Amino acid sequence: MNDRDEVIEAEAVEATAVAAQLRLAVVQLLRRLREQAPGSDLTKSQSNALSRIEALGSATATELAKAEGMRPQSMAAIVTALQSLGLVAGAPDPRDGRKTVLSLTEQAREEFRTGRLAKEDWLTEALTATLTPEEIARVAEVVPLLQRLGQA
Repeated sequence: MNDRDEVIEAEAVEATAVAAQLRLAVVQLLRRLREQAPGSDLTKSQSNALSRIEALGSATATELAKAEGMRPQSMAAIVTALQSLGLVAGAPDPRDGRKTVLSLTEQAREEFRTGRLAKEDWLTEALTATLTPEEIARVAEVVPLLQRLGQA
């Protein structure tokens, strides 16, 4: 093994170690963030569907099923549950009246807002109570890198 091979191997080992540490840190941080907005009895699939509708603005159940990688029948059951909870409303698709376009209700938007605010308030408090201003600045420098990883 030459010097270049050793450098490449050392970099791979370092990346693996960073990946393991980062995964654990993200899991712990996500767990703490979820604790800040308790009370949701939604399943993961229901939460994912709501988040997808929020991101898209509106979508049909078929579009949601495709985006989530599930059968349309499974998504139909999720949508029915979300509608019964008052979180999603359907309206005829203006391009194809046979389809229903789903969108978030004001109740869902408010729950998203209050949940996000609670999480951001906790995170702001945790940052300022735990880290120095210099460390907060370092975290700010890393955020774009984490966003890129999330999009990889």
